[in-house]
Amino acid sequence: MQRRYRLSRSRDFDAVYRHGRSVSTRFLVLYWFPRDDEGEPRLGIAVPKGAGSAAARNRVKRRLREAWRARLDRVPSGRDYVLIARQTLGEALVNHDAAWLGERVDEVLGKAAVAVGSTEAAKRAAEAAVPAPERER
Repeated sequence: MQRRYRLSRSRDFDAVYRHGRSVSTRFLVLYWFPRDDEGEPRLGIAVPKGAGSAAARNRVKRRLREAWRARLDRVPSGRDYVLIARQTLGEALVNHDAAWLGERVDEVLGKAAVAVGSTEAAKRAAEAAVPAPERER
């Protein structure tokens, strides 16, 4: 994944945390926030210190970036994402391969798609409930 498609500044992470939506699974938490432009999706990855040494955390980040890159064609554009690995992910990756991690990323992306779909459906329902203005006679 190219650097221009990554979140790196603290203020970008903060914007996604403060104004975005989130879903979580046992191993991952995904925050997302729509941007004004329709450019490629940008990803920031956070791994807590409890997940191990710096080398172990960097290994988790590399593997998550690779799993994300493989799924970029299914990720909606025009959004910033922050993927947070829970502490248990580092331990689980020792015993599992890239396919397993890909399934975990798919799982959190699927929950995000459902959450976005339910929000958009609620907006459409609210718009439909508003009566049209009466015509003048």
